[in-house]
Amino acid sequence: MHTTSFFKRILFVVSVLFLYSCDKEYNSIGADLLGENHFDFLQYTSDVVAHNQKIGPVDATNLPINALGIYNDPAFGKTTALFATQLNLSSLAPTIGTNAVVDSVYLSVPYFSTLKTTNTDGSHVYELDSIYGGQAPIKLSVYESNYFMRDLDPSTNFRETQSFYTDQSPIFENAKVGARLNNGTSVAQNDAFFFDPKEIVQKVTASDGKVSLARSVPAMRLKLDNSFFTTKILRAPAAKLATNDVFKDYFRGLYFKIETVSGSAGSMAMMNFKAGKITISYTEDLVTNGVTTRVSKTLDLNLSGNSVNLLDQTNANSAYYNSVNNPNTSLGDSNLYVKGGEGAMAVIELFKTTPGELNLIRSKGWLINEANLEFHIDAAKMTASNEPNRIYLYDLTNNRPVVDYILDGTTTTDVKKSKYVFSGLINKEAVTNGRGQTYKIRITNQIRNLVKYADSTNVKLGLVVTENIGDSNFSKLKTANSFTSKLPKASVMNPLGTVLFGSHPSVPVDKRVKLQIYYTKPN
Repeated sequence: MHTTSFFKRILFVVSVLFLYSCDKEYNSIGADLLGENHFDFLQYTSDVVAHNQKIGPVDATNLPINALGIYNDPAFGKTTALFATQLNLSSLAPTIGTNAVVDSVYLSVPYFSTLKTTNTDGSHVYELDSIYGGQAPIKLSVYESNYFMRDLDPSTNFRETQSFYTDQSPIFENAKVGARLNNGTSVAQNDAFFFDPKEIVQKVTASDGKVSLARSVPAMRLKLDNSFFTTKILRAPAAKLATNDVFKDYFRGLYFKIETVSGSAGSMAMMNFKAGKITISYTEDLVTNGVTTRVSKTLDLNLSGNSVNLLDQTNANSAYYNSVNNPNTSLGDSNLYVKGGEGAMAVIELFKTTPGELNLIRSKGWLINEANLEFHIDAAKMTASNEPNRIYLYDLTNNRPVVDYILDGTTTTDVKKSKYVFSGLINKEAVTNGRGQTYKIRITNQIRNLVKYADSTNVKLGLVVTENIGDSNFSKLKTANSFTSKLPKASVMNPLGTVLFGSHPSVPVDKRVKLQIYYTKPN
């Protein structure tokens, strides 16, 4: 009897919770399934104000992905991406024997690539990802750096990590030591370097003398100066190799300098330097029972210390330059220039143009089924430019993700396409190599909460490009602007940009950015 009563109570509670959940979350779930079919929902279009905001130097310390190379974007200008990093010993306090002689030193950083074909001879064909400019050559010089990249910032009494900014290339340029280290005879490794999609093939000699081929994924593979590493590493005082803290002060790192090659527009790659290493192959004496023999050994230095992506912006497109330096904050701009790195963003303001609009919507008690911001690409201005695959909308007032981003748990095999309900993914023409047409971002829950709760704040929204939709962290601006002191870190990592139609009345209505709301009236 008591058991039956207990289960009845449980059933009642579950039923109430279920009905409440259905009422509260119907639109969240339903909207995710709607796609472009909005059934019999009523539609309301609200004007927005969208204007440009220039982004100055930004913290580019220890990014998970770094740009390297030169990218000439007709819509924006020229970006030269340089890089500096500390090194770490893979094994502390290595024992280096007598008469140690370096045989070879190679720096290797794998590219992002996809295996396309495996041939009958065991060789492989790869396709590189995130390469802009193909195989157009650039001049690459790797130097020893004498600039110490400390962990903590003394200006904060060493309570915060040290920031290194995108505009600090002159510091590293002045701190480079000696001649370049990638001084081999092959110009493909220095004066005419290019991002080679070929797999890496190495001859490996086994202990029995048999020689075989070892194959690995495409990578930046540079032969470095033997004599430098003989002196710097093999002949270093043992105390300098005892800990990585001591080692990073002794050998302060590498500086990757990029320069233009005459007649080449240049190329740029996105790279994970943290996966890179320097391998020192050497021989040394081994004495056994009074008999001396030569043995082969290796010592690895990892590119896993503090690092910074250095970005030089030159030859800015005049339309881009004028737009980001003279934004129309009252009516919005005719074009929105959204560029990663030390570039530009858009500021979006909702319910600003019509006084009392938001309160009027609230008074009607609408049930918000779906809400989107759709941005049309200015195809004429983007004709010759690489298009970013994704843009990202966030709460600019509080420097945090919007609620729709947080609630979207959708995933795909391609991590760059996760959170596909929230979206921001580019929509292209339905033809081979079709160009981008629009980006749409779903902010249903953001608008629903704003309408439902009168005490909700109508925050400003920021729009940037993104390299990794899963990274919602922020990087500090060197100098705060009128709206923010931070920028989404994933935008710092992306060198690309897009030109969108804005909200200015001069923009044709069908291209103008607007807030689209689909709703049902209360019973």
